[in-house]
Amino acid sequence: MGQAAEALDVRPAFLRSLDAADVVQPHRSSGGHRRYSRRQLRLAARVRELFDSGMTLAAADRIVRLEDQLARTRAENKELRRRLGMDDTGTHREQEE
Repeated sequence: MGQAAEALDVRPAFLRSLDAADVVQPHRSSGGHRRYSRRQLRLAARVRELFDSGMTLAAADRIVRLEDQLARTRAENKELRRRLGMDDTGTHREQEE
């Protein structure tokens, strides 16, 4: 946790509070140490940014979850459009013969 806190320029207590609030749940090593993925570190950094701007932890968590969901949905839509032969506007591309 110390390395994660240092990388994010936060105190370990902040990361513990995210874990306790189920905002970011790191994996645990066999010795019980918290292990954060890169994605979890990005989410924690974004929560911290929103928290520092005056939002409550609950509001920051909600925003981060919605932003993450939106990004995943956009990626899924892009893949579906590609499979259907559509451009980014939803118009079918001309088929080459």
